[in-house]
Amino acid sequence: MMAATGRKIWMDGRMVDFADAHVHVLSHTLHYGVGVFEGIRGYATRHGPAIFRLREHVERLILSARLYHMKIPYSTEEIEQAILATQAANEVVPSYIRPIAYRGEPSLGVKNSTGAVSLAIAAIPAKKYLGEGSEAGVRAKISPFRKPHADALPTFAKAAGNYLSGYLAGVDAQQDGYEEAILLDQNGYVAEGSGENIFLVRDGQLYTPGLESDILVGITRQSIERMARDLGYSVVEKLISVNELLTADEVFFTGTYAEIAPVKEVGHFRIGKKVPGPVTTQIMTTFRRIVQGEEPKYAEWLTPVPARSPSIAAPPA
Repeated sequence: MMAATGRKIWMDGRMVDFADAHVHVLSHTLHYGVGVFEGIRGYATRHGPAIFRLREHVERLILSARLYHMKIPYSTEEIEQAILATQAANEVVPSYIRPIAYRGEPSLGVKNSTGAVSLAIAAIPAKKYLGEGSEAGVRAKISPFRKPHADALPTFAKAAGNYLSGYLAGVDAQQDGYEEAILLDQNGYVAEGSGENIFLVRDGQLYTPGLESDILVGITRQSIERMARDLGYSVVEKLISVNELLTADEVFFTGTYAEIAPVKEVGHFRIGKKVPGPVTTQIMTTFRRIVQGEEPKYAEWLTPVPARSPSIAAPPA
């Protein structure tokens, strides 16, 4: 469990003390899971703190909200400024930034698609999401719980309710002594981790499940695909069988909080000869240089955090 601590939380245009960020117990989102969120990272660079791929995360937040019939009452630019203000107010790096759009007013009834949508943003200290395995390799279990099909839930959305299968899979894996779970899609192909995308390496080529496996289209995943191609690797999106997973040369998870985490075992099967393997190691090293601002080629992925960011007014009542 990762304890959440911080100084300030941005709530609908107001910066409130961490302990005073309250939502009503009868809020629609609490009861039905209709909320959308993002996980964003802030890093220390030689030029000061910066946020990784801020615009892409905000655009996905707005897309997720649209898929769940939620109109966020702020523009893309206003949300970006609010995130920068929250990061500046908390003065913590590395940070994990969590914007969430939700219906916080007292309201019961499943079909509430007209209630007011609120936005809150927190910035907390970032720790190793998968513990020491984030560097040395994690043990993962193929979960008995499947990734929901897109005709059950809009899998492109990063939504609260969409994570119930990931929660069940992750808890099941932990209770069996593993650090993470791997979910299959409804057709039995590899989909993703409980909170990460997944890559395989075979004969120096990278493979990752495609959209047909109803994965979340991860921003870190997209970053790794471009970065790997720039390093000279080919990257193939395809259906991936369990046999391919178990016999891969290397396997690693990607995600905003997990970053790049090598996998050393899947169930009772050892992955590769050395963990992290040579390809994973190069990708981990290059990614670390990128987020620290040491790779000018990817400078547009980092948004500097001003010492004082402008506040965004609350939406009109």
